[in-house]
Amino acid sequence: QVQLVESGGGLVQAGDSLRLSCAVSGRTLSRYTMGWFRQAPGKERELVAAIIWSHGATYYADSVKGRFTSSRDNAQNTVYLQMNSLKPEDTAVYYCAANRGGVKHYFTEYDYWGQGTQVTVSS
Repeated sequence: QVQLVESGGGLVQAGDSLRLSCAVSGRTLSRYTMGWFRQAPGKERELVAAIIWSHGATYYADSVKGRFTSSRDNAQNTVYLQMNSLKPEDTAVYYCAANRGGVKHYFTEYDYWGQGTQVTVSS
């Protein structure tokens, strides 16, 4: 059974950085696309970044482009989301998710999910 476990969230100030990790166990997801979603209170879950595991191609939402970077470590079976220049509007629960296809923008299209990690950015 596939398990995704996120870590690395926390409370930071605007302008700070955080790195989220998503450790995958149960199988290798080399043919999957890993998405990073976030959900703020009262808002829909939105895709902010994705990485195609096999070749490392990435996607970023306009709201995080230039500030967030996704990467993967094959040996550790882990994906990362490096978040720099954080803003209060980045405050949300962040989730990693996996789907068998390419980059998909809707959370309903993902097969596996982590439990989420809270990121809070104070002004």
